[in-house]
Amino acid sequence: MKGSLNMRTRIFWAMLAALLNINLCFAADLDPKLKQFESSRMDVIKKVAPAVVAVVTGGGSGVLISADGFALTNFHVVAGQSPALKCGLQDGILYDAVLVGLDKVGDVALIKLLPKEPNKPFPFAKLANSDKVQVGDFSIAMGNPFMLATDFSPTVTFGLVSGTHRYQYPEKGMFEYTDCIQIDTSINPGNSGGPLFNMNAELIGINGRGSFDKRSRINSGVGYAISINQIKNFMGHLRAGHFVDHASLGAVVASGFEESALGKVSVSGMIDSDASRRGIKIDDQLLYFAGRPMTSVNQFKNVLGLYPKGWRLPLTYKRELENGSSERKEVLVRLMGSEKMEIGNPNGAPPVPVEPKPMPMPLPKGQIPPKPPGPKLPTGPAAKLYEAKPGYANYYFNKLEKEKLLNNFKKNGDFSSLSGNWQVQTTGKIGDKGRQAVVVLRILAKGAKDAKNDLVQGIFDGIDFSVEPLAVEQVGKVLKDPPGSGGLLVAFFQLRQLLVYGEKGFVGDFSHGGIEPYYTPSENTLKPNFSAQRIDAEVLRTNLAGVNTKWYFNPSDSKLLGYEVSTDREDDPCEIHFSDYKKDSSGKELPGKILIKYGDKEYASLKVDGWKLE
Repeated sequence: MKGSLNMRTRIFWAMLAALLNINLCFAADLDPKLKQFESSRMDVIKKVAPAVVAVVTGGGSGVLISADGFALTNFHVVAGQSPALKCGLQDGILYDAVLVGLDKVGDVALIKLLPKEPNKPFPFAKLANSDKVQVGDFSIAMGNPFMLATDFSPTVTFGLVSGTHRYQYPEKGMFEYTDCIQIDTSINPGNSGGPLFNMNAELIGINGRGSFDKRSRINSGVGYAISINQIKNFMGHLRAGHFVDHASLGAVVASGFEESALGKVSVSGMIDSDASRRGIKIDDQLLYFAGRPMTSVNQFKNVLGLYPKGWRLPLTYKRELENGSSERKEVLVRLMGSEKMEIGNPNGAPPVPVEPKPMPMPLPKGQIPPKPPGPKLPTGPAAKLYEAKPGYANYYFNKLEKEKLLNNFKKNGDFSSLSGNWQVQTTGKIGDKGRQAVVVLRILAKGAKDAKNDLVQGIFDGIDFSVEPLAVEQVGKVLKDPPGSGGLLVAFFQLRQLLVYGEKGFVGDFSHGGIEPYYTPSENTLKPNFSAQRIDAEVLRTNLAGVNTKWYFNPSDSKLLGYEVSTDREDDPCEIHFSDYKKDSSGKELPGKILIKYGDKEYASLKVDGWKLE
C-alpha cells in the first residue's frame, strides 16, 4: 500500500512538472501577433480612459466627445436630476457640468463639462462609423458600474460584438433602441451612458440596456449599445439644446406572409402626411429607405428610428399595375414626429383614460396651501449656462448656436439698413409648361391698406398678384399666390424680414433647428442622385403671422442655400432654392439664380437680372 502511494505521488509530481514545462514553453513561444494584440489592447485602454466620465449625479457613466467638454450619456441617467451635474474623470477631479440636449425616445443625453481652468481642453474620444461594426469584433466597455470607482477611474470590460442592427422595443414610449449593437462585453447598473470602443480606440456606441437577472441586477451576457451613427444624426439638435423627437413615416407597414412574398415590406395603412402627398399608397412595396434595403418590418423600424423628426430622406417604392406590370419610383419624404401617431389615434384605438387625482384634504382656517414643487434649477457655475424654455432641454445653448450662425451669415452682407422698397427682376421659365416669362417681385414698405404694414406684389408674365402678409384677413388661398407656387409672394416677404431685421423680424419662433439634410436641385428629375445632392445644413426655424419657415445654411460658408415657407401645415411648403451667388457693388452676396418648387413640381426657374434694395 505504501509503495502504491509513493508511486502515485511520483506520477503526480511528474505530471505537474510536465504541465509547468509546457506552460513555460508556451509562454516562451507565444505568437508575436498575440503579444502585439495584447499590447495594442492595453494601448487602447490607456488612450481612451481619460475621456470616460463618471456621472456622479444620476449614478451613471458618460464619455467626452469634444475638447470643449461636450459628453454623451443616457437620458435615464440624468432624468429627474437638476440641469446642474457633477462628473468625475480619471484625473480624479470632480467637475461641474450642465445639461445641454435630451433624446427621451433614443435614451440619449448631451451634457457639457466645465473646465477648472478657462479654455483648457478636455481629452475626448474619436467617433467611429458604427455601420462598419461586425459580429465577432472585439469591444471594450468602460464606465462606473455599481459606483465602484470612488477615484473616478473607470472599470474596463472586454468582449465581443454579438449582434448588429438589433431592435429593442420601447418602454412606455421611451428607450426605443433601434439599429443597436448587441454585446457580450459585461455591462452592469452604473455602466449606463458609458462608452463602447472598438480596437482602434474609436467610440462605436453608448451602453444603455442589458438583459439582467431581475432579482440581483447582474449582467447576463446580453447588453445593448446605441450606435454612434444614430447619435450623429441627432447631434445638431442636441447641441442646440433641443428636446428631440424621433421620426415616423405616416404609414403602417407589414411583411408578406406568402412564400413568394418573404422579404417584402408593404404599406398597410396611411394617414395624412408628406408620404401620402408624395404618392405612396396602400399596398405599395417599400424597396429602400435612406439607402437601406427593406426586407422586414423590424428592419424598417430599425432604420426609421435612426432619424429626427423633420428630416427629408429618400424612399424607393414599387407599385403593381393593373396590366400586370409594375412601376418603381424614388421620392424625398419629410418625416413627421413620432408623437402625432399617438395623439391622433390613427388606428381608431380609444384614448387611455386618465386616472382622477385624489381631492386634497381641507386645510385649517388661515393656513396657506404649500406651493407645488417647481422644476429643479441649477446652482453654482452651471447656472450661467442654463435657461429654461418649454420645448427645450436648455435654451441657453440654442441661443448660442443661433447667434453663432447669424454672425457667420452676416459676413456675406449686412442688409439691416435696407428696410425700404425691394425689387428683384428676373427672366425664366414658369408653370407646368415652362413658358418663358419676365417675373418681377416687389415689396412696398408701408404700402398696405393701413399704411403701416408692407405690401408684396408680383408680376408674372403680365399678370399681377399682391398680398399683405401681416393682414389678419389675408388667409387661405391668397397666401399661396401665385397659384401653383405654394406662396412665393409670402416667401419673398419672409426673406426680407430675415435679411433686414434678423430675429426682431419674427414675432413668433426664431430658433436654431439643428442640422438637417438639404438637397440641391438636380436637372435630372427622372433619375435623381439624392446622396450626391445632399448637404447637411444648419437650420433656422422662424414663425411670423402663422407662417412657419425653415432656413437652410451651408455649413462651409454660411450662405443661404434655400428655405421652405409653409402657409398650411397640412400642405406642401413653397421651396426656394438659391445658387450662383454674386457680390453687388457694396459687397453683399445675392443669388443669381432662383428655383421655386411646390410639391413634386417645379414652379419656376429664374435668372436674376437685377436687385434693387432701398
